[in-house]
Amino acid sequence: MNAPPDINPFSAIETTGSSLPPRHLTGALRRYTLVLLRWGAVLGQAVALLIVAQFFGFDVDLWPSMAVIGIAALVNIGVSLGLPLDRRVSDSEAIAQLGFDIGQLALLLYLNGGVENPFAILFLAPVVTSATTLSKRVLATVAGTALIAATLLLFWHQSLPWIPGVDFRLPRVYEIGMLAGIIVGTSFTSLYAWRATTESRTMSAALATTEQMLAQEQKLSALGSLAAAAAHELGTPLATIAVTAKEMTRELPDGPLADDARLVLEQAQRCRAILEQLALRGDTPDLIHETLSLEDLLEEAAEGFIHREKDLIVDSHQPDGKLPLIIRRRPELLYALKNFTENAVDFANTRVELTATVDDTSVLVTIDDDGPGFDPLIRTRLGQPYVTSRAKGGSAGGLGLGVFIASTLVERTGGKIYFERSSIGGARIRCIWPIAQLTPQL
Repeated sequence: MNAPPDINPFSAIETTGSSLPPRHLTGALRRYTLVLLRWGAVLGQAVALLIVAQFFGFDVDLWPSMAVIGIAALVNIGVSLGLPLDRRVSDSEAIAQLGFDIGQLALLLYLNGGVENPFAILFLAPVVTSATTLSKRVLATVAGTALIAATLLLFWHQSLPWIPGVDFRLPRVYEIGMLAGIIVGTSFTSLYAWRATTESRTMSAALATTEQMLAQEQKLSALGSLAAAAAHELGTPLATIAVTAKEMTRELPDGPLADDARLVLEQAQRCRAILEQLALRGDTPDLIHETLSLEDLLEEAAEGFIHREKDLIVDSHQPDGKLPLIIRRRPELLYALKNFTENAVDFANTRVELTATVDDTSVLVTIDDDGPGFDPLIRTRLGQPYVTSRAKGGSAGGLGLGVFIASTLVERTGGKIYFERSSIGGARIRCIWPIAQLTPQL
């Protein structure tokens, strides 16, 4: 769906056919975060070893294990002293640092039972970190490294620390099960984290775009007030010019100077007339400029699309015996209805109907067209950002970012939106608001 013809900042987005946000939204990881996570790992590993060795009395090869932990601490100190921590790391540095973390954990597990060690599940940590903050290439590299390390530990590792004098070994099938659990857990968790993060970024990007569009609409709406203020401020100097020019025309004899004075007077009067018109168009805070009727709302939404060689029918129904409903003028409300109307006109074969119905508690606006309708495969996802590109070949497959923007604006104004099959053969969009959300608060 495109924006109205005179304001179309989304044309580039709508025509790309992409279902994902721009590449720069994929995110990155700060070096400080990596350092902080590594300090947490160093502390946790050291405490776990000391508890196993001192509290449980297990036969732990303590000093080699503590040396491996010390290497991680030294690397952290070197990174902290040699590199700025407030910078975002590149993909290559992220692979190097997370790869080191996997290698350090693998070496520590090699000394303490391999995949038999319950702490082997910590292979998930660097994989999930890359899934939530880094690119697919980094995720694939880190996940592959973790799975290779876990597989090697199945075959090469020292005995699991246990009670002195007791040789404790798990069955091979159990070790294979542990490895399978690590592989499945790593794959599922990384996929889940990646998908959830991608959807979150997509929604954030679309909401930011919606905020920009709404700000643009509000600026355009404010131009009327600016015009009224300019008319008021310019009225005094123009009146002075008009009075001076009128005196000059009376006192100057006939000739070129008198003709110039009359011309100045005529142009000053013309400027005052223009400013009076601008003042009338300003969004002054009164019922005339801040409100409109339900029928006017529909006509304004359809105004830009009446010359598209499609029958565009506007109708409104209100209870008999009651005063016509007066609606507060809101830029987001008008923009949403214009977007839906334009989409209906673009996909209709011959006919579009805009209908508004009022009852005691709510206002219903229905937009019908006789086009191909919504694709049933994506109807439940309509209103989400970047569903698909615009359909080609006359098939209303998907509506892209525009529907998300319009739907968000409808919800922001207190309404609900439904996508259905139209009684005239195409698509139907129903927008319902409580009356209290639309009436002016004066």
